[in-house]
Amino acid sequence: MADSKGTVKTAESRARRIRATGRRRKAPTRRRRALTFTLSALVSCALLGGAGLGFVYFKLNGNLKGVDINAALGKDRPQNVDNGSMDILVLGSDSRAGKNSEYGTDEGGARSDTAMVLHVYKGHKKASVVSIPRDTLIKRPDCTKDGKDVPGAQRVMFNTAYEVGGPACAVKTVESLSGIRMDHFVEVDFTGFKKLIDALGGVDITTSKPIDDDSSHLHLPAGKHTLSGEQSLGLVRTRHGVPGGDGSDLGRIQLQQTFIKALMEQVEHVGVLTNPSKLYDIADTATKAVTTDTDLNSVGELTGLAKSLGGIGSEHIDMVTLPVTYDKLDPARVLPLPRQTQQVWDALHRDRPIPKSAIKDSAGDKGGTSSYVK
Repeated sequence: MADSKGTVKTAESRARRIRATGRRRKAPTRRRRALTFTLSALVSCALLGGAGLGFVYFKLNGNLKGVDINAALGKDRPQNVDNGSMDILVLGSDSRAGKNSEYGTDEGGARSDTAMVLHVYKGHKKASVVSIPRDTLIKRPDCTKDGKDVPGAQRVMFNTAYEVGGPACAVKTVESLSGIRMDHFVEVDFTGFKKLIDALGGVDITTSKPIDDDSSHLHLPAGKHTLSGEQSLGLVRTRHGVPGGDGSDLGRIQLQQTFIKALMEQVEHVGVLTNPSKLYDIADTATKAVTTDTDLNSVGELTGLAKSLGGIGSEHIDMVTLPVTYDKLDPARVLPLPRQTQQVWDALHRDRPIPKSAIKDSAGDKGGTSSYVK
């Protein structure tokens, strides 16, 4: 596995429109404390591997898909700082191909509908997550896809990097923006996300107001809910059905961050240790759901990663949105706030907490869905 670099610490800026229902049970073991819906499910791989089930190991190994980011990017990357931290780019793909076609027409390529930089601090006891709005206008670097050059561009949406250049271009774009080398890359698509949530038994949330969004197929009254995979996908995709939201990607990010916290708390109570069948279902679904860089493209490497992140609880994860402001030429798009954005990347580069001053004037961590919260 690539050398270690950091993870995530949760948010004062988290959206309060939904919250975990907070069922209390006996304290979870450290192995059952996992990071995000992708990394938390990988704990089950570690447990299965520890059971000595060789045939299961090879079955799960065959599920995995990998992208050789190092070969694609070569030496045109930031320096790999070996300070005990770790940086992982986590993407949610919005491809409408195959089983994802029910969510719309595929217009020629997938885009990174969700993008988060997960920074795990030295010691792997806490982490920070920086969500990058898909609508952020950026300078995209030159990339290569399938052996063909893809020229860079000015003032284009962040999620076009994945569309025109695939995972390697998404990684290169994030590294260009942040000056931080990504140790790993993890991607989950619509269908894999739904199946993983269903394998986990759903996620408990409480909504303070109704959510009605025909675009994301989500209709929830106010109150307590156990969301299925389909409903969970609707929640993390919704932009237009939330009272008080501005219909932008910023409100959706607030919901995504709150959902991840609820999911993490749910995973702590899954009870996979006493249910081998459920353990296998989660591991099988998780390994089918994700695409990783080739350094993580084996159950052994994922097991090592899951164990190294296993001590990070949701209370030790800080979630923020990249500091942005609305673009004056196109209010449907946002622009990074240069000074505050640099504060964020500098903090992670030095393996330090993100200062509150970095998000003080950002449109990303105020208003929107968090304005209508219990």
